Amino acid sequence: MTDLILLQREGAVQTVRMNRPDKKNALTQAMYGALADALTAGEADDAVAVHVLAGTGDDFTAGNDLNDFLSVRSLTGSEVGRFLDVLAGLTKPVVAAVKGAAIGVGSTMLLHCDLVIASTGTRFQFPFVNLGLVPEAASSLLLPRLAGYQRAAELLLLGEPFDAAKAREAGLVNCVVPAGEEEAQAMVLAQRLALRPRQALRNTKALLKAESEPVADRIAREARLFEAALTSPELKEAVAAFLERRPADFSRL
Repeated sequence: MTDLILLQREGAVQTVRMNRPDKKNALTQAMYGALADALTAGEADDAVAVHVLAGTGDDFTAGNDLNDFLSVRSLTGSEVGRFLDVLAGLTKPVVAAVKGAAIGVGSTMLLHCDLVIASTGTRFQFPFVNLGLVPEAASSLLLPRLAGYQRAAELLLLGEPFDAAKAREAGLVNCVVPAGEEEAQAMVLAQRLALRPRQALRNTKALLKAESEPVADRIAREARLFEAALTSPELKEAVAAFLERRPADFSRL
């Protein structure tokens, strides 16, 4: 693990922090690889319930280190490609604490997070067209789903910077907080998630991320998961806690 990626554990929450503040946390291939490794390890660790993504210094990430990125000839098989595949495939909740610059992949990776907290001074941008590129990380699919076609077209085709308020309107972030409070608020939400029944969280995330299907098929899919949960230790603990008038404890299940 490179020191350009920092790991921190608070209870069942693992924070993965990009740590190149002198370069606005611009990402190199080595950093992408370390991010992928850290998230993969956290996904496999039963002690981890929630991932948090954050940056050190004043920024989330300014995107790719262009000098490093120019050496990449294909996303397939590259460390950036591996990171995006890992991020998109995470089954545990992901919370992002965003501040300063969130450019390029700093914005597209948020489309794969479950909760995003941004500070008022955050600057977002999808600059791909302006660089002669096309969107990545499935942003051409996911952003229109969130924002609608016209708003997504504005953000992706013009590629101009936009502020946290506009990101909130587009559905890219859940809430906007004063500068300096984004990480504390993200941690509050992450810790609240960590108290929830973990299999129920993962199943619900999987349903939310699933491709579109006929309503009847979704009802049937939910029913299968619901029925399996009726005999789960998580439900038994939730009911026992309710009857005993105490907080439920799902940490050992």
